Amino acid sequence: MSRTGPVSTRTSIVTRTVLLTSAIAAIVVVVAGIVSYPLVRSAAETQTRTELANLADLTATALDERVGEGREGNGRGDGPLPRGLIEALQARQITGYLVYPGAEVPPGVPPGVVDAVLAGESVSAEGQREDGEILIEGRPLAVGGGVILVQPFTVVGVEASDAVRRVAVALLLGLLIAVPIGFFAARRLTRPLRAARDAANEMAAGSREVTLQPEGPVEIADIAVSLNRLNAALVVSEGRQREFLLSVSHELRTPLTAVKGYAEALADGVIEGEDVPRTGATVAAEAARLDRLVTDLLDLARLGAVDFRMTPVRVDLTELGREASDVWRDRAASDGVDVRVEIPAESLLVDTDPIRVRQVIDNLAENALRVSPPGSVIVLAIRRDGPWAVVEVRDSGPGLTDDDMAVAFEPGALHERYRGVRPVGTGLGLALVGRLAAGLGGSAEVGAAPEGGARFTVRLPGTTAPAGVSSSHA
Repeated sequence: MSRTGPVSTRTSIVTRTVLLTSAIAAIVVVVAGIVSYPLVRSAAETQTRTELANLADLTATALDERVGEGREGNGRGDGPLPRGLIEALQARQITGYLVYPGAEVPPGVPPGVVDAVLAGESVSAEGQREDGEILIEGRPLAVGGGVILVQPFTVVGVEASDAVRRVAVALLLGLLIAVPIGFFAARRLTRPLRAARDAANEMAAGSREVTLQPEGPVEIADIAVSLNRLNAALVVSEGRQREFLLSVSHELRTPLTAVKGYAEALADGVIEGEDVPRTGATVAAEAARLDRLVTDLLDLARLGAVDFRMTPVRVDLTELGREASDVWRDRAASDGVDVRVEIPAESLLVDTDPIRVRQVIDNLAENALRVSPPGSVIVLAIRRDGPWAVVEVRDSGPGLTDDDMAVAFEPGALHERYRGVRPVGTGLGLALVGRLAAGLGGSAEVGAAPEGGARFTVRLPGTTAPAGVSSSHA
């Protein structure tokens, strides 16, 4: 399956990690080179001075021994110094001078150094020749005079450069090793992220049999846990949606079947004479059920939409409650249910939307009537509770358990739980009540009624003190 869309120019975490690792390693190489060079040069200088001083001591000792033995050269290349010492001096570009009173001062050697050596002192100093700086080591001889060794300072730079070169090679090798290590480390680190990406794509495609094993660092493992929770929540949510659609389809099918059957009977002339008005009334009642169900669905959908609006006006809840009780008293009487009213005599003025409040009362009353057997009681109560206006509907039906109360205002929850056990609706009415109450700035609660059934309480804000002001409501 091909996909079209803008091509992403973003780099992967693996690439970024390798680049970051390489950049860090390169920076380390540069910084290490900058920091190590003066240290290496200083160490090389110290080591060169130490070696030059040791060679000066060896040279002075060798000269004293040879002169003491009377061997100043035999014409066979065996001079006043041992051959090995001479080779060591030549390898290090060291020049030796014998000094004595009245002798010429070696090039670049300060006169004070010669004087100090002739005075019997060991001297470590520096000088300057035409070809550059020199290191100087002078030692007095036991037989008189002295020896002065001179070494170019450039030898120190060469040794320091060699040492830095070796360090640089080691650092570059470390850089080359860091790149593949960074690549494999990044691949391993991002493996759980790639698994999470694949799982998310599967979930987006509709798969719900997705389970991730949390692995890797804590932060990445938390992503897997969150995706597992999201998948479980989607399973529950989509299951409820399916049940909801099934229940709504069932509720729509029942009145539609009746309307269709009676309409066909009327069209075929099966129903005649005195049965026509009764059939028309039945069709009208079933159509009213359909209209009520569709209205509830639209209202429930609009509660979550941006165009759902409340229109608050000054309303007398006492008068609104009396009108609602008259309607429901007549409807309940046909089922043998008694509707009682607990409404105060004085006005209870509230700034709210009267249409929505009437929807709340009608939905609660219809829900109570559905579960109330003949001979039972439904109570419609309206009262003031501090700054709140309270609308309450109680019944003497089967009531609700604590688990029922926890999900009473969720769409379809009670319908799914009690379908086939006792009379239930589509599960839209109570959900609509909960959202209407929240939309009006109040709240909806459910509890046990003293009459033995359920008690639904809606609290509305905006009460005002009783006054002789005319109320308005739709």
